Order: sequence, then structure tokens, then C-alpha cells
Amino acid sequence: MLDTTLIVLCAGNSTRFGLQPKKQWLRCQDEPLWLKVTTMLSSYSNFQKVIVVSHKNELNYMKNYSNDFTFIAGGNTRQKSMSNALQNVTSKFVMISDVARACIPKQMVIDLLNAKDKADCIVPYLSVSDTVVYQNDTINRDEVKLIQTPQLSSTSVLIDALKNTTIFTDDSSAISKNGGSVFYIKGNHKAQKLTFGNEIENLNCLDAPSNDTFVGYGIDIHPFEQNKQMVLGGVDIACQFGFKAHSDGDVLIHSIIDALLGGIGAGDIGEFFPDTDDKYKDADSKELLKEIVSFVCNVGYEIVNVDVSILAEIPKINPHKDNIKTQLSKLLNIPKYKINIKATTAEKLGFIGREEAVAVHSTASLKYYDWTK
Repeated sequence: MLDTTLIVLCAGNSTRFGLQPKKQWLRCQDEPLWLKVTTMLSSYSNFQKVIVVSHKNELNYMKNYSNDFTFIAGGNTRQKSMSNALQNVTSKFVMISDVARACIPKQMVIDLLNAKDKADCIVPYLSVSDTVVYQNDTINRDEVKLIQTPQLSSTSVLIDALKNTTIFTDDSSAISKNGGSVFYIKGNHKAQKLTFGNEIENLNCLDAPSNDTFVGYGIDIHPFEQNKQMVLGGVDIACQFGFKAHSDGDVLIHSIIDALLGGIGAGDIGEFFPDTDDKYKDADSKELLKEIVSFVCNVGYEIVNVDVSILAEIPKINPHKDNIKTQLSKLLNIPKYKINIKATTAEKLGFIGREEAVAVHSTASLKYYDWTK
């Protein structure tokens, strides 16, 4: 086994990416990009440990995909994410790569490993063939290097270098600034970085996402509470009572949240918004749904349609259906005609029939975001 740990950085927000999902969650068939890249890199050599650094909000969801890797929550910067991961590294060397480099050839990794004793940091680079102008002056292009990842570093040297408060864009810059040595090897044009989204057309190692459809189901029930505003589907309903709950009690939106989370295999509403957290006391459920919709889109899905069944003796639902659909259309970012609201009574049976509560059943269908279009 190598005395080297592999770290794959996947904690970014993809602010420059330009496509709906975060780049690490683009699907290749059924695999998210981060899993494809990590599996590929880890197969190139017998690493002591493989660490995946996730955005903190996606950490638990990422863990669903593999038991083979160690998952660590990242920070607000690449540097902080590296520091978090390095706390779990015991090997002499560490190889760090960005998930944005999706098509790294095996030979590039082998070349890095073979050169690991040549300096504190081994760095792949590309030469420049075009004329280079810096601040209106033409400079010698032979002295310009385009730096790539992965980079292989002495673990102790990198940990020490990252104590510097200056923000660096790669490992070698931090090590060099701290007085460490850097050795350059030839990189590979196939290891192109996916940054703005348009580069994806040139990444021939990626398969298109599958055409699978995913269906989630959600149910929620809330009893009535006197002297509280009733909110259903994000719409205020004129009624003498509302719903007893930690939040505003919007039973319809809560059931949709569970349906969406069920469709992508992400647990339930209580895992995201626990009723033991005062942060969500009297929370506006519309804001909770917006957060879930953002999460669903970030991890690579599109919402296709939603179907809702409301079980209630009171209030009467039919007068409010259109307003609810209009509100949900805005919240879910799908057309109104892809939202269906059904309502029925319990025929005077049970707690619903006794006018004590309302129950809502929801189903949602989703598909992978198709980045090939």
C-alpha cells in the first residue's frame, strides 16, 4: 500500500459554472461526477486512504453513494477544505485533486507518484503555445506554465504551508511561498478543468445522464390549533384555526418536501429542519421548500411534476386550488399544469372526519438534469 492519501475536493458552490446543478453533481449515466472522478483516480494506485471533501450541506447525502471513501465536510475556501481533510491524513504524502478535472489520465497520476521524492510538491503543468501579454508587455511564453491538479505534496510540509493566512489557488503556491521546493512534470491536455460549463463539450470521458425517472412519496398530518393563521400550500386560508406545528404547519408543503426528498433518496424533512431546532420555530414553510428545491437542483435533478391529495373535512379546498397551484408553481419552478391538487373528505371517519386535522399525500417525479442539451 502506498504511503500516499488521495483527496478529492468537491465542496465548491460552482458559482462560475453557468449550469443548474453544481458541477460535482452532473450525472454520468447514474453516477454523480464526484463519484466517477474519485472512483477513477482511486483505481490508478493503491492509496492508503481516499478522502472526499463535500459541501457541508451535502455531506450526509454524499455518504449514500459509497462506503469505500472517507467523507469530510469542507470549508468556505479551497484552502479550508484542504486543511479539514488533512486532519484525517496519516500518510507521508498526499495527492490532492479537484473534481473539476474529470478526465485525468492514469499516466499523469503515475508520473506524479514516481516523482514524489524530488521536491516538497510535485506539480503537473502545460506549456503555452500562444503569445502571452502581461500588463501590455509581451513576455517569454517559454517561462509560462499553466498549472494543473492533482498535485502531490509532503503532508507535513503542506499542513505547515496552509497555516499562512494568504489565500492560495493551489497547493504548490502555498508550499513555495512557505519556502518549500516545487518540481514540475508535464501535464496533460485531457485533464482540462471544468469551470464555466462550456468546457463540458470537450470532455470526452463523460457519458450522458440516464433517462431514468424517479418518484417520491410524502405524507404529513397536522392537528388544528385555535387562534393561528392557517397556511396551506403557501396560501393563507380564512379559517378559525391553523395547524399545530413547530413551524407554520403547512401540511401540504411538508408533504411535498418529503416527496421530493424521497425521489432523490435524501431522507425526510426532519433531517433537514428538525423540530428540536429553535431556528425553525414558526418557520415559513415556503422558505423551507425553496431550500429543498435548491438542494434538489444542486445535486443534479429536475422536478418533472407533483401530484397532491388533501384529506380534509374542513376547510373546503376547491375554492383555493388555483391559488395553491399558482404559489407552488413559483416555489417549485415548474409550470402550473405540472401541478395537480386533489381533495377529498374522510366521510366523517376518524380524526379527519371529526374535523380535528388535515392529512396530505404527495408524489413527485424527477429526472436527472441533462447537461448534454
